[in-house]
Amino acid sequence: MLGILSEAERARIAAAITAAERGTAGEIVVMVAARSGAYRSLPPALALAGALLVPWPLILLTGLSATRIFLVQLVVALALLLGLAAAPSLAGLPRTLPRFVRRARARAAAQHAFRSRGLSHTRGRTGVLIYVALAERYADVVTDTGIGTAPEAWQAVLADLVTALRRDALADGLVRAVEATGMILAEAAPPHPGDTDELPNRVIVTE
Repeated sequence: MLGILSEAERARIAAAITAAERGTAGEIVVMVAARSGAYRSLPPALALAGALLVPWPLILLTGLSATRIFLVQLVVALALLLGLAAAPSLAGLPRTLPRFVRRARARAAAQHAFRSRGLSHTRGRTGVLIYVALAERYADVVTDTGIGTAPEAWQAVLADLVTALRRDALADGLVRAVEATGMILAEAAPPHPGDTDELPNRVIVTE
């Protein structure tokens, strides 16, 4: 997945994280996912939806018996399931789903990443995840309970990051998001004596 961000771009973002964390007790993690999940449930769901549509024209336009219509429906469902399962890639499918479905799935993936990557276990509960799902064109900021900011505080950060994502300027957008996050955290979670860097500053990139 190196193609998502070059080595130089990753180094820029990591340097921005290091600089931002100097002024805060917060821990910033940047994660970029090619998509928010494998969408393994999507082929069966599409096959079922297609099969459910089959009987209606047959009932209205033919004299086929219920048994024959059921057999046609079964054949269509199997053909769709096998065809979708054999597709070389499902990378483009997320964009065909309704926007609210894409957002809900990506939001759940961001929350899962926040927990699984250790951001909920920092000493002062000051973890912040900047999450981007490319296939869904989705960005999110997930914060822990030690960050006493209202959701509105992150709206400008997210708006700028989403704009950068649409313009294919992901690296620039992430650097600005990290810098803006650092400024928010400097007030919400100021540094304390003895603070240590609890989480790696490298960019996490996943499929």
